[in-house]
Amino acid sequence: MSIKDDVVVRVAQRRDVPEMVALLTDDMLGQGREGAADLEPYYEAWDEIILDPNAEILILDLDGRVVGMAQLNYARGLGRKGMRRCTIEAVRVASNLRSKGLGAILIENCLDMARARGCGMVQLTTDKRRTDAHRFYQRLGFDASHEGMKLYL
Repeated sequence: MSIKDDVVVRVAQRRDVPEMVALLTDDMLGQGREGAADLEPYYEAWDEIILDPNAEILILDLDGRVVGMAQLNYARGLGRKGMRRCTIEAVRVASNLRSKGLGAILIENCLDMARARGCGMVQLTTDKRRTDAHRFYQRLGFDASHEGMKLYL
């Protein structure tokens, strides 16, 4: 039996916030921008996200531990004939469990959720420094068709 057989994908709950924050800090990029010492901003974000009918967070649960996560945001655009789309954000798998197929399980569940919501496209961004993540998404069929830009306010 493999670890993939033991993992459960479920919708996140408020009690999962500390473990989700731990996942966000579980890499070189997250360590510099996340702060697990004060969870209040994360709980405030959670409380707002959970009220949004166009947002949800999926987690990978392994024996009661949160070992993966992804936030899904659904929106309808005017372009592409009003197509609904899903943006996947904050994709994380615990560093000690990467390359075991868990990320693929998580993303496949995200794709299923997007299809169920009538989305015709799924999009995501990944930091340019995450070259392993780029290869992972390309293996799953994602196409690096656009150049993303951000402006922090």
